[in-house]
Amino acid sequence: MTMQPVNYSDGDVHLSGFLAWDATRTEKRPGILVVHGGRGVDDHAKGRARQLAELGFVAFACDMYGDDVAGDRERKMARIKELSGDAVRLCQRAKAGIDVLASHPQVDGRMAAVGYCFGGMTVLELARSGAELAGVVSIHGSLKTTRPAQASVVKAKVLVCHGALDPHVPQSNLTAFIDEMNNAGADWQLIVYGGAMHGFTHEDAAEYKLPGVAYNAIADARSSEAMEKFLGELFGSQM
Repeated sequence: MTMQPVNYSDGDVHLSGFLAWDATRTEKRPGILVVHGGRGVDDHAKGRARQLAELGFVAFACDMYGDDVAGDRERKMARIKELSGDAVRLCQRAKAGIDVLASHPQVDGRMAAVGYCFGGMTVLELARSGAELAGVVSIHGSLKTTRPAQASVVKAKVLVCHGALDPHVPQSNLTAFIDEMNNAGADWQLIVYGGAMHGFTHEDAAEYKLPGVAYNAIADARSSEAMEKFLGELFGSQM
């Protein structure tokens, strides 16, 4: 696998992401945007991009925060609050990453987005905005929105992987999300994993001692399998 750092921008905000792809393959293929969780473009985000590259995609772990945020928890929380409260700006930041991915010479124009935690919320907002993506996958992401999807706007197929014991996403949010997707006429799936809390794909979750956040190996494996199957449905054998 080739892992390449990429510096890019959203307006005057300087961003730094990582591209991952199998350089031994020369044919064009779909691209996958990977949107990080609360800690930014960390080893988790890079590792997930690498896993997607191993499946045959070109993957780009984008940066939603900017250079002035890395390593500073207070700045990260402020940036999350800032972007979460402005869906238009959130999507614009993510679309800057999509532009980087689309410009890769081996991406054939077909793209999807996968997000974790904060990134899960981000990819759902992309879908709600009508982004031209084949699909989005939200893994232990927030389902709440200030801008519910409108009828016939959601073009991307949607997969949500959720922990049944996630205290950060109350049952009322699940019910509202189901109603929202049905009312929008979206093509959507929701998989709920018993025994799983928030952040269930983060192997080092225990180190951070955050309430309601815990790694769950079974839910991690099952959600990865569900994502792979979903991407296969989107792109088929042409991948």
